Amino acid sequence: MKLLEKVRVLDLTNVLSGPFATMHLALLGAEVIKIENPNGGDLARKLGSVNPLNKQLMGTSFLAQNANKKSLTLNLKLEQGKDIFRKLLETADVVVENFRPGVMDKLGFSYEKICKINAKIIYCAISGFGQTGPDAFKPAYDQIIQGLSGVMAVNGDERLNPLRAGFPVCDTVGGLNAAFAIMAALYYREHSGDGQFIDIAMLDSIMPLMGWVAANLLIGKQQPVLLGNDNFTAAPSGTFVTQDGYINIAANQQKQWEDLTDALGLPELKSDPRFQERDTRKANRKLLTPLLEAKLKENSTIYWVELLNGKGIPSGDIVSLETALNSGQANHRGVIEEIKEEGIGAIKIFNLTAKFSKTPAKITTAPPRLSAHTAEILKNLDYNEADIAAFKEKGVI
Repeated sequence: MKLLEKVRVLDLTNVLSGPFATMHLALLGAEVIKIENPNGGDLARKLGSVNPLNKQLMGTSFLAQNANKKSLTLNLKLEQGKDIFRKLLETADVVVENFRPGVMDKLGFSYEKICKINAKIIYCAISGFGQTGPDAFKPAYDQIIQGLSGVMAVNGDERLNPLRAGFPVCDTVGGLNAAFAIMAALYYREHSGDGQFIDIAMLDSIMPLMGWVAANLLIGKQQPVLLGNDNFTAAPSGTFVTQDGYINIAANQQKQWEDLTDALGLPELKSDPRFQERDTRKANRKLLTPLLEAKLKENSTIYWVELLNGKGIPSGDIVSLETALNSGQANHRGVIEEIKEEGIGAIKIFNLTAKFSKTPAKITTAPPRLSAHTAEILKNLDYNEADIAAFKEKGVI
């Protein structure tokens, strides 16, 4: 049995935050029906670095987060499309959408109206700012939320700030938050019989990830300090220059610090009053770093990584994305799985990274072609071939 077997999810989401959420549900075994506009479908189908795939409406951005899903095209602005959706709602457990607030209301499918069709439905709305508040109706993309959440303000150093994260962190975290909330709501419904409405905001979702930095400000009244690649909680903890590149060292504990001085042949630093205690080391990190780097530059990154890790001092190389994705550890963990898609060939997709001992997740089907499952789903709703042909003729599907 799969973890979410017999759970049906109606996925009206586009691009990233919503599809990322529903992909996690699909990987856990839920039947996720991706409901797409007949005119081109999810915008992500046209996004990516491989232009021929974009033209096939199978862009890399779409391939990245739509495995294990079914694609149904449906025009929800037409009455017959609404009728089909109502039938689907009767069979569904979860509805997920990431439109601006009010869009589903205008289509005639507010949470209140959906509850009249299926009182046990779990409805998750994902948006930039949430369904309420002074900013609720503003448009939002990941970059906008990075700026408004404070993320860009705490990144970088005095030379480069503000600085965005190199990937859409707010979108993906919003999706994870939604998936977590949906799972919690399913658990609650299992025990109470009640569905509910879930309001997920990307802005809300990203802020708690800055918990320690925010706590220093909220509780300690200390403004964030721009430290670039240094860790604000400890020193030496950050990125350092070696003979042939860079190394990350995180000597966050006092013993690790003391072991590091011995490993580098600098035992005198242990008794130096500028570096004896954590707080004094943090205050004097600009004096400490050159002393450490003078030694680190005497040998290669790999030499120091092996030496320091062998002594229990956390350290690591700083590798390219390609190297990271193909590392022995990532391969061992099955982070990426390969699946074949007719017309494209083998594609590599991230698998669920939570490892369940009894209900392991698996990619069983490639991301769907636009409308690949429309006929199948409609037949299961008791529509016949003539109905389906008529729907297509009228632009319903």
